[in-house]
Amino acid sequence: MATAVAKKNAPKAKTLDVFIWYGVNRKGKKINGELSARNIIELKGQLRKQGITPSKVKKKAKPLFGLSGDKPITPGDVAIISRQIATMLGAGVPLVQTIEMIGKGHNNGNIQKLLEDIGNKLASGIPLSDCLREHPRQFDDLYCDLVASGEQSGSLETIYDRIATYKEKAEALKAKIKKAMTYPIAVLLIAGIVTSILLIFVVPVFQDIFAGFGAELPGFTLFVVGISEFMVAYWHLGLGAIFSFIYLFKRAHRNSQKLRDQVDRRILKLPVIGDLLEKAAVARYARTLSTTFAAGVPLIDALESAAGASGNAVFRDAILEVRAEVTSGMQMNLAMRNCSIFPDMVIQMVAIGEESGAVDDMLSKVANVYEAEVDNAVDSLTSLLEPMIMAVLGVVIGGLIIAMYLPIFQIGMIV
Repeated sequence: MATAVAKKNAPKAKTLDVFIWYGVNRKGKKINGELSARNIIELKGQLRKQGITPSKVKKKAKPLFGLSGDKPITPGDVAIISRQIATMLGAGVPLVQTIEMIGKGHNNGNIQKLLEDIGNKLASGIPLSDCLREHPRQFDDLYCDLVASGEQSGSLETIYDRIATYKEKAEALKAKIKKAMTYPIAVLLIAGIVTSILLIFVVPVFQDIFAGFGAELPGFTLFVVGISEFMVAYWHLGLGAIFSFIYLFKRAHRNSQKLRDQVDRRILKLPVIGDLLEKAAVARYARTLSTTFAAGVPLIDALESAAGASGNAVFRDAILEVRAEVTSGMQMNLAMRNCSIFPDMVIQMVAIGEESGAVDDMLSKVANVYEAEVDNAVDSLTSLLEPMIMAVLGVVIGGLIIAMYLPIFQIGMIV
């Protein structure tokens, strides 16, 4: 309780500012650059440590509207940073120096500030896991717990290699899922735009031409003309309704756990896509559990981390059920079988791992298998969707063209 009060009353660390500096190095050569610091005094101290005599220092002006040229820190950036830390620790570079070197090597100012803040706290004697916990947007509880276990066991180098592998695999899996979703959505969006342009701008031109003929139009043409008239009259309302629905749905999805759970359950029932997401969830479960278990995290805590990393409410709830039954003394493979959601192969591999005492190794093999299956499924889905989407586009665009030229053909036959 006292610790919590102390943390609450502790003064907040001042945020780092970016300064532009000009100076002279040891060889007398004029140089300049940018550096992050809490104030000008700290900045000049950093420059002098590097053998630079500063002649002019000024704070970098912030751009209008709060827009910054620095990119936000993404999970992919965290994966790269993790691999760099693992590599440098493996080469015997001290941790503080590792963080400092990686920070200076990045062009992204946000990453420089992040690593500089972590490096300064490390130099003052704060454990790395505690430094990382102060940046929850970049380093989640699972990441920090793994680092803490590495610090406690004295095997931070090994743990960071596992963390880097875990983050790289997670990002690769995420990229495959995004690829599977993006392609059909992009093509269908373009198809919708092209169809709308034809209905709003092209069909009315033909309609004026047909009006001069004075002939009765075919039913199919009248149907397309009716759709065109509706689009011309109400396109702005339709566009507004679409954007409003997307905005409201995203807002509700962000704020409502119940809605997110319903979406997760329904999306698993979709043909092809549902199977792909199931395999991805199993791969995440196996990879997370393997990494945490191998790092020395207790199985109960590892299962809780795996539940949060599964990426789907159905699997999250199932993993939490497994955790509850394992807590009561049941073997994990039996608890997984009771959930009726995990594939038999995964359950058998876990059972073998429990018998041989190599659960982490077996789960790593499961993760490799299912990540490969996701990769193959994405390639198969792309190959399957290409002809289907082209056929749909051909029917839609071809139908519009036929509808517009059908009256001309009929008039030509009469003449």
